[in-house]
Amino acid sequence: MATHTLGQHVRQFSSSVIRHASLVKAPIQVYGVEGRYATALYSAASKHNKLDQVERELAQVSTLIKDPKLSGIVVDPHVKRNVKQQMFCNALTRAKLSHITINLINVLADNGRLTLTGGVIAAFAKMMSAHRGEVLCSVTTAHPLDEVMSADLKVALKSFLQKGETIKLETKCDPSILGGMIVSVGDKHVDMSTKAKIQNLTNLIRET
Repeated sequence: MATHTLGQHVRQFSSSVIRHASLVKAPIQVYGVEGRYATALYSAASKHNKLDQVERELAQVSTLIKDPKLSGIVVDPHVKRNVKQQMFCNALTRAKLSHITINLINVLADNGRLTLTGGVIAAFAKMMSAHRGEVLCSVTTAHPLDEVMSADLKVALKSFLQKGETIKLETKCDPSILGGMIVSVGDKHVDMSTKAKIQNLTNLIRET
């Protein structure tokens, strides 16, 4: 696939031509500039049956852009665009990544948007989760969950799912919530933290 093909996909989405016959529709819509690039990438990778491969390669790209030497050049406004593009693509070529992934970087570089690479990778990851039927569930607790509690929580959260969906559990610790937990499943959000209960009680006392 030539570089201009991915760029063409991006322009089509920028122009809101989402139902264009040549495009493969992503399982979910991710908004913003990063979402448009990720959607175009999803379409290109899907056509070549390389969704899983591109996802793995983007994990490598994510590691590369954390390299201080490379990231410093990407964000430096004094470095010419073509120099940034060449250095980035050289690193990807050495990593033996596919032409689809390299073409993404070329398109971002051509449009002066290399700094959005991390956001595009995150948007693509959301699409791949949806592609696999995964539903992101974020759980925040005051203390880390042990294995038994995590297993019990996954069982309880399955009631939120539809047929064919699976839970992708993401746990966080925030001592400031004091106890209990805050749960987000898809677009549902439930705050069962001790902090929230105390705040609700305080508000109730003030109103009386």
